[in-house]
Parts: sequence; structure tokens; C-alpha cells
Amino acid sequence: MTKEFLPTRYRLQSQATGASYDDTGWLLDPPGEQQPALLRAVYESSVLSLKGEEFGLYTFSDWLPIRRMLKGSSAPVSWHSKALGQHLGLENLYITFSGWWPERGAFMRTCSFKETEAFVVGGRLRGEPDEGVLVVASAGNTARSFAQVCSDNNIPLLLCVPHDNINALWFDNEINPCVKLIATPPGSDYFDAIQLSNIIAGLEGFFPEGGARNVARRDGMGTTFLAATTYIGQIPDYYFQAVGSGTGAIAAWEANQRLIADGRFGGNKSRLIVSQNEPFLPMYLAWKAGSRQLPKADDDTMRRQASAIMAAVLSNRKPPYGLAGGLFDALSDTNGKIFSVSNHEAHAASALFEKLEGIDIHPAAAVATASLINAVHQELIDPTATIMLNITGGGEKLFKSGINLHYLNPDLLLSPSMGTYEIARQLAALKW
Repeated sequence: MTKEFLPTRYRLQSQATGASYDDTGWLLDPPGEQQPALLRAVYESSVLSLKGEEFGLYTFSDWLPIRRMLKGSSAPVSWHSKALGQHLGLENLYITFSGWWPERGAFMRTCSFKETEAFVVGGRLRGEPDEGVLVVASAGNTARSFAQVCSDNNIPLLLCVPHDNINALWFDNEINPCVKLIATPPGSDYFDAIQLSNIIAGLEGFFPEGGARNVARRDGMGTTFLAATTYIGQIPDYYFQAVGSGTGAIAAWEANQRLIADGRFGGNKSRLIVSQNEPFLPMYLAWKAGSRQLPKADDDTMRRQASAIMAAVLSNRKPPYGLAGGLFDALSDTNGKIFSVSNHEAHAASALFEKLEGIDIHPAAAVATASLINAVHQELIDPTATIMLNITGGGEKLFKSGINLHYLNPDLLLSPSMGTYEIARQLAALKW
């Protein structure tokens, strides 16, 4: 991009000890600390100054840990819902939409809020040849977003995706050869892809994106909350989102605290209402039990549960739930709640949203919408409260209409059980 930009100034703070660290380039964990904890970015600017629509997502760059801006970004868009709000009897329902809907000003070509992560993670990179190859594990939407963003900006990328999910890797153009795809075997799940990515990221020439541990990923996702609050003019009373890892809800919680410190949007903590898709419910069950620890379950059971849910992207078996600064702390601090949503409820919510609001939405967003409907039916919400519904993906049917799709095919099929030596041997055949 040609717009003048200076790297954002910030430090990183441990959520276990409060210790503060300089970002040495790709710091993912508090150095030398024993307790598992997330780092949080503490920005030099405590007041958010929007840069303007022409900057896309980087309009929020004051609170993004970036060294540069990449081309092609789009910010989430918000509006006051009349149709769905009236249907549910909610006076102040606001929808924040990340996807493709040009009529609304939404231009995310992968139709997912995972673009917010990819553009900020990529912006945190130096962009130098010696950085190596970024390694990302995904159940689908994240891989599509990182592939598109890295392809457009010539960032070397290796994706690890379950074979059964590679049909999610569709694009409106051919993907740059700087992006490579490794699939885990048929019948594997997201956890297998994560295990494989961890092995590869430990090899020379590769480095891990970091998932929830990467402040760039969380603060990219936090732009949904910033977009909603700056549009509404105040911090919402409630925040609704479906969760696989819970990272988006953690990001909203962190953004909320920055907005309180800003001082222009009120001082309330938005109550986090998150949801999981039955029967894959590890965080729901842990929260219901009042536990910081996820329930134990064998691998085969978790794979069966993951394969049975409508929203496949919500199937993270190792979410950042119990560590310091994780979802347990976010829910505890905001008097939050986790809903369990069935496939039937999610399908019904998806159809209702499209009928009333006029755009198709992704399964995970349908789970979030269903949880809002359930909360209203259970009379858990004041109908006059200000509510943010985070629609984390949508417009896919609209985007795909009238275009020729291109799919990313696997360069290799690898299993984490193959061992480091064999994985490294086969990867050596790939060239970036």
C-alpha cells in the first residue's frame, strides 16, 4: 500500500504475572514464566483514532501489533438490525458482519472474519526473506483466509488442514505458489492438523503462526468489537459469538478493556455469551461444571463428535480455555455464559437470518444466532439492552454466484504419527 505508515508502538504483558516485555519479533509466550498464560499487547496510544475507510482493516492500526500494512483488507461492518431485532423483540440489536456483501460495504473475499487475523498476523511480519515459512493449522476458514492474504502479498505459507475439510479451500483466482497445502489423512480432525503443524513448525526454516498465543491474531479478531462499538457509540451490553477455540471472545474482552480506558464509549464490560455446537461441547461442559479444566475424552470420541456438528470450524480440542487470560477468565470477568446449540437450531437460525436480514451466513454464525434466539426465549436479556451479534462469516452464496472457483489441492498427505524425520524428508521436496 502507498499510504504512509509507521509501525505501531506497544509492549507485551503477561496475563499471569503482569510482567511487561518488548516484542522481540515473534514473541508468543511470556519468557521464562512457568504458569501457562497469554501475552496481551499494551499500546502506546490509549485512545483509538480511526484512520478512515480507505485503510480497510488498518483503520484500527492504533491497536494492532503491526510493522506494515498489506494490500486488500476490508473492515467488518455494523448496522442496527430492524428485521431480526423486531422479530426477537430487541430494540437495540446490532449486527457486525464479516464477509462478502458489497451493498453493505463488506468486501472480505474469503467471506470470513478470519481475514481480520490473517491481515494482522501478516502485518506483524517484517516481510524479509530470512523469516522462513509461516505454518498455520486450520479446520477450513482460517486456511482459506491465510491462503488468500499470503498469496496476494507474497508471504511464504504452509497450511495444515484435515483432508475432509479441504473443500473449504475455494478461491476466486489461482493461488500463488508461495502457499503450500499439507492435508492430514481422511478421517482426521483439526487436532491432528494442529499436531502436524507443531512438528513442522519445529523444523529449520519454518515457524508457527501461534494461534491464540499470537497477539496479532487476537487483536485482528478484536476489530469486530471495535467496529461495533465505534458504530454504536458505546460498548455493547452483550456480545454473542460461537466459539471453537474461544479466541474471538477473548479478543472482544481485551478490546472492551481498551475501550474502557479510552473513555469515550462508556465503562461497562460487555457480557460474553458464547456458544458451542452439539455434540462437541468441551468448553460448555467445563464452564457448566465451574471448572478451569476441560473434561477428559478419548481421541475417537472427540473425532466422532467433531464430525457430527454442522459448524466444523468449532471443533478445537485444545482451546485456550483455562490458561491465564483465556476464555475461562474472560467469562468469569464478564459474568458470561456458554450455550449449547443443536444442528437443528443452527439450521433454523441460518434460514431465519437470511430471510430477515437478506444474506446467507456461515454455520458458526448460525450457531451464534441460535444462541441469541435461545437467550431471548429464556428471557435472559433485557429487550432494551444494546446487543452485538458477531456474524463471523457470510455472503458465500452471493460471492460464488457467477464466478469460476479455484480450489487449492494438497501438495502432500502427512500424518503426525509418521514422525519428525519422515515428515521433514517429504517436506524437503517442496520449494517456495
